[in-house]
Amino acid sequence: MKIDFILPDIGEGIVECELVDWHVSEGMAVTEDQSVADVMTDKALVEITSMHTGTISKLYYKKGEIAKVHHPLFEIEVADENQAIQDVTQNQEENKLVANSDMSITPENLTTEAPSISALAPGKAIASPAVRRLARENNVELSQVKGSGKNGRVMKQDLDNFAQNIASENHQQTLSIVPDKRTDKVEAIKGVRAVMAKQMMESVSSIPHFTYAEEIDVTKLDALRQELKTSFADQGAKLSMMPFLMKALALTIPHFPELNSRVNHDCTEITYLSDINIGMAADTPLGLLVPNVKNVQSLSLFEVCQEVNRLADMARQGKLKNHEMKEGTITISNIGVIGGTVATPIISKPEVAIVALGRVQTLPRFDDKGNVEARKVMQISWSGDHRVIDGATMARFCNHWKAYLENPVTMLSHLR
Repeated sequence: MKIDFILPDIGEGIVECELVDWHVSEGMAVTEDQSVADVMTDKALVEITSMHTGTISKLYYKKGEIAKVHHPLFEIEVADENQAIQDVTQNQEENKLVANSDMSITPENLTTEAPSISALAPGKAIASPAVRRLARENNVELSQVKGSGKNGRVMKQDLDNFAQNIASENHQQTLSIVPDKRTDKVEAIKGVRAVMAKQMMESVSSIPHFTYAEEIDVTKLDALRQELKTSFADQGAKLSMMPFLMKALALTIPHFPELNSRVNHDCTEITYLSDINIGMAADTPLGLLVPNVKNVQSLSLFEVCQEVNRLADMARQGKLKNHEMKEGTITISNIGVIGGTVATPIISKPEVAIVALGRVQTLPRFDDKGNVEARKVMQISWSGDHRVIDGATMARFCNHWKAYLENPVTMLSHLR
């Protein structure tokens, strides 16, 4: 019996996704729960597994194509008809709930050496998309190249060796893997980059941004961090400045609820949010991802540190869940870890504020007595939604936050 696997809801509001990679080919036997494909939603990679044991009889999409939710993704032939009917019924029920699931995959399945569908098709050479592109650019027929990789996969070195042999036989110039003629490269903007481009355009076009910059002396804060990091490390946590910044933010927001709010589409209503979910922009191999630490106001400094570490690790590995990147209320972008001091960050809609942290610098500053001393200084840049936040409110808010950070001992009576 042949049945279609219907692509389920894989995220709130998701109606389509990009087919990143197939792990199977037509005619291939699979078992229940075996990985079949990887798809990319708005900001997450999702692994699709088979709900049956059987043989893949048809793939409805090619790698790179856009698959539609609630439409067939692949066809599978199963031997047990009764079990297949039960599985289909069960799958339909699960599809109603899968929007809240936490499916994810690791980036190891997305290397440039991953086989394309055509590479697995009968009668065609096995090669990665990168090798196929080089072959096309150099007019080499891959079927004539003997592959040295697994299952006869054609590697870049094989292509180079083939070119050299042809050149030697014909007494011609050796073929270079990098074309001598330089041409412009055009590629589609897909995946996280495409989603980010769309979101940033929507944010800039619908939110009137303004930026407020300030300087924070983090000398005492860094000294406190150095004093505490050993005890945190003993408990398996790496202590950076981020947990302090988040806790100080959570202590400041109740005094300035506008910074933790939402407005409706036509900006006629404002909702003040009770939870403080602080996003942390992460530069990952997949692109810009913004997971958030939930309910920072209710967590201890150590608990915030643990969650910051966990989310950072998950982001680097490409294992973030959908819910970990949703429901953020305000965002911190730590661009300073890469470089730079001042930025003009774009608000992550529907939030109303975001701050960019510059790198910490040791700079000369005057003390109260007029003496010059070395201080650790960090430049910060706030962007606010001018529909609900004015410049004076942002300045007062930033001064309150800054006071906690420059004298971290003052946070002790409020920390939870």
